[in-house]
Amino acid sequence: MVREVRRRMLDDGEPVTAARLAAAVHSSGRLLGTQGALRAVDRVQAELQGLGPLQELALLPGISDILVNGPDRVWVDSGHGLELTGLRFGSDAEVQGLAARLIAAGGRRLDDSNPCVDVQLRGYRVHAVLRPVSTGSTLLSIRIRRTLTFTMEELQAGGTMDPECAAVLRRIIASRLNFLISGATGTGKTTLLSTLLSLSKPHERLVLVEDAAELDPRHPHVVGLQSRHGNVEGAGSVDQAELVRQALRMRPDRLIVGECRGAEVRELLAAMNTGHDGAGGTIHANSAANVPARLAALGALAGMSSTAVTLQAASALDVVVHLARSAAGRRVAEIAVITASADGRLLAVPALRPLLPTDAADRHGEGWAALQGRIGGSGEEAAPSRPDGQQPSCGIAGALETSVS
Repeated sequence: MVREVRRRMLDDGEPVTAARLAAAVHSSGRLLGTQGALRAVDRVQAELQGLGPLQELALLPGISDILVNGPDRVWVDSGHGLELTGLRFGSDAEVQGLAARLIAAGGRRLDDSNPCVDVQLRGYRVHAVLRPVSTGSTLLSIRIRRTLTFTMEELQAGGTMDPECAAVLRRIIASRLNFLISGATGTGKTTLLSTLLSLSKPHERLVLVEDAAELDPRHPHVVGLQSRHGNVEGAGSVDQAELVRQALRMRPDRLIVGECRGAEVRELLAAMNTGHDGAGGTIHANSAANVPARLAALGALAGMSSTAVTLQAASALDVVVHLARSAAGRRVAEIAVITASADGRLLAVPALRPLLPTDAADRHGEGWAALQGRIGGSGEEAAPSRPDGQQPSCGIAGALETSVS
């Protein structure tokens, strides 16, 4: 019945609405009852506009990723590692059909000439790989964007950080240090970055540059730029490096690159070195100590020598916050300061290791004194935004508000 209703809706060529779906289900002649009809409408709508059979998984609380490795191998990640579900597709052709539809909804094409495609949909980031590039079945990876932004108190209560770590992170934002959040995939880098940006003062203008829009800080003045892939003809692409250059013309108080993964690292380091303090972003790395090597590799993609990367990063970056994931959940594993050694190497020197017991002698690393020096000069705490999400009226803004009233 679902296949019949779906075919009828597609053949009509008219917009898919809830009313048309309900009418099509009713005209099928099946005696479904009220609840059965509602389930059928939801199923067909998911087939046409949502994630199809995967929609029910996407609606479960806490699910961040859905991974389809084959018709009978559907995995999910709810923050405690990957779990195999009982969901099954009828065949690999069904998986390929769903993948092709999702990619087409993002304005791109999935076929033999484009067997690996990534698109951004409303609420989802979808990546698909076809055979024979995939050595088994069609592969489908879906990252679910959650609009919920946590407060520092909520992250602390959830075990992401302890009170001392939370206080240091607040001071990093209040002191407008330039920072990177590092970690492996799925460690919560974007979640923590959104929370930290929410601590920015209400009058600051945040310009976000992302490959896929995922950041959602609670702040009254946020503008976002998202990179764009080429269309089916391969034209019209806009990469992150270009967006960083555009963002510098938009008067940012804080320039944020959602994920440094290519040549945009050159523009970001240059911006940090020309008065754009308080900037930040995320980067993939196995540890804080690996961040300098990762920066060198990304700099090479932008045509920068290792010496240039060291000089730029040492003067631009202040802090690296590294996240790790374990059976206990996602945690801030280390906070390190960025510096250059006497022999010209870029180093991430451990300053705080929150995962160690409070009374551990080496919880505070050799970079602790340097970190204290960098976060101790402001003397101000990050100001919270007003509950209504608006900036406090003062100066010209207050005068305008009064005159309008």
